[in-house]
Amino acid sequence: MSDAQADLPSENYIRVRNRKSEDGGSRDLSYPEVPEPLEVGVYDNHTHLEIADGENPMDYREHLELANQAGILGGVQVGGSVETSIWSARTAAIEPRLLAAVALHPNVAAEYETLQELDSAISEIAKLAKEPRVRAVGETGLDYFRTTEERLFLQQHSFEAHIEIAKENNIALQIHDRDAHADVVETLLRVGAPEKTVFHCFSGDTELAEILKTNGWYASFSGTVTFKKNQYLRDALALMPRELILVETDAPFLTPEPFRGRPNSPYLIGLTVRRMAEVLELDVNELATQLTKNTEEVYGLWSEGLNG
Repeated sequence: MSDAQADLPSENYIRVRNRKSEDGGSRDLSYPEVPEPLEVGVYDNHTHLEIADGENPMDYREHLELANQAGILGGVQVGGSVETSIWSARTAAIEPRLLAAVALHPNVAAEYETLQELDSAISEIAKLAKEPRVRAVGETGLDYFRTTEERLFLQQHSFEAHIEIAKENNIALQIHDRDAHADVVETLLRVGAPEKTVFHCFSGDTELAEILKTNGWYASFSGTVTFKKNQYLRDALALMPRELILVETDAPFLTPEPFRGRPNSPYLIGLTVRRMAEVLELDVNELATQLTKNTEEVYGLWSEGLNG
């Protein structure tokens, strides 16, 4: 066992997602079957394998084995707190199929009582960002959906600090942007965005897509692009330059159709890739090749920086 393995939490997961069917009924909370494999492999550039979910929770290695069966090359394991960021960095250090992103999620940042306590946590993220398998700072940003107005200054302070950490380490920035498009863009333009800036789970319309296009920022599309009501996301996807699009699961959340409502996993990302190819009127293999190229340009090679 390597030193990194010895430092891993004894539990395979550090957070359990307890949930019931949204309607209180008997909705299927089991993992879907593995879909038809992609012929050309892609990466899931945003996943949370530290979260145990579903009726039969899987070890992160099980997720990755199923992903390999489905033609998925690997993923970026994303932290949202000091604890989950440590887990992400340590796991990526020994797992060749994972890279790590580390940060305080904006809603986590808003939970700190004082700026001093928040800054102490941010300093821990800054240390983790220097590790060779940590290739992004994220997810960070602004979330106006859950946080009360009087706590938003903590989100803003954290977001700006995370932007600086990404720039100092010349790694990507993964942005969480919920109901805050204008202020996220204003912050990036005022503070100065990192060279590689990714809007995780892109949730904007064509207006935001035009802004990303102008600034050379990436749009990462999740299973939400497959939802029938979300034509605005498909319109935004069609507008984005091919070299600025990525794909993700945000597992265990945002499971693509036709399995919406059931637990998500990296092995399901092919469903999103195929829907994106339809929207873009591209051959699936052509799109997969482009997505893989884009992902490696943002995060580097998965084969570099491993321990042991």
